[in-house]
Amino acid sequence: MTYFAPDLTIEPLLMKVIDHIQQAKNTLISFEILPPLKGKSINSIFDHLDPLIEFNPSFINVTYHRSEQVFKKKADGSFEKVEVRKRPGTVAICAAIMNHYKVDTVPHLICGGFSKRETEDALIDLNFLGIDNVLVLRGDAHKNESNFEPEPDGHAYAIDLLRQVDNLNHGIYLEEDIRDGSKTHFCIGVAGYPEKHFEAPNLQTDMSFLKAKVETGADYIVTQMFFDNKKYFSFVQECREAGINVPIIPGLKPITSKKQLSVIPRTFHVDIPTELSAEIMKCKTDADVEKVGTEWLVEQSKELKNEGVPVLHYYTLGKPKVIRNVMLAVL
Repeated sequence: MTYFAPDLTIEPLLMKVIDHIQQAKNTLISFEILPPLKGKSINSIFDHLDPLIEFNPSFINVTYHRSEQVFKKKADGSFEKVEVRKRPGTVAICAAIMNHYKVDTVPHLICGGFSKRETEDALIDLNFLGIDNVLVLRGDAHKNESNFEPEPDGHAYAIDLLRQVDNLNHGIYLEEDIRDGSKTHFCIGVAGYPEKHFEAPNLQTDMSFLKAKVETGADYIVTQMFFDNKKYFSFVQECREAGINVPIIPGLKPITSKKQLSVIPRTFHVDIPTELSAEIMKCKTDADVEKVGTEWLVEQSKELKNEGVPVLHYYTLGKPKVIRNVMLAVL
């Protein structure tokens, strides 16, 4: 009897973000999603993306959330500090999306909550899975900390994490006895802040940090959300004048509730234009706010697309139907 081995070959996409941009003739589309809360299935991700996938995103970002410190009461009445990761699975989710939709993915890498060795292991896993894109971020401080504190033997700054990824791209591993190590091929994205990172003393200092990341190996920049396109255009001009010449992708998000008028500026340290906030304040329901926010994002997107931005990157964050309506109006 003759046995035939099944063909288990999976053709990897191996398309880098920078390649998507360089090969594109028009503005591309990309989305960013949250991993599901622990206890949810992968179908929650597919349900979120199904309304959007017809718009042919070039890549999908998957955020990473550090563990949270919670205090649990013990039987003797004392409290124990426990680390809880509420949204695990970023690496696996990226692989599942690539397999299910045949779309490239970009996992976020963060400093918070990881040692250098844990980061290296995660990068090796990504490399084995054929995921060649990463977005490198410092990440946020713990909710009960006023300042960011790195893990023991972890990275304190995004540029240090970026340097580790770049080292692997050159076959340099943490173990010094590894000679002629296999080289990875990660395309590295970093964050940019049109309205300045809230910890930077001024925009010029923030710009110097960003330039250092590009010189260290960053291939492109994705901006923090903004609601005034003038701030994005000004940011791009200042980057170019500073000698930063990599693609700068605008990050976009709709406003869908009144409470976001205070939550977004406080959480993300960005301004909401007077015209937009005034229209939202007139709204009687969040459904009305969602309509205003959608219309505003449509106009933002159209202007950015007309100006030839490389990618329109949407922070979907639980609002795929809103983003779908924007896509229908823009594309």
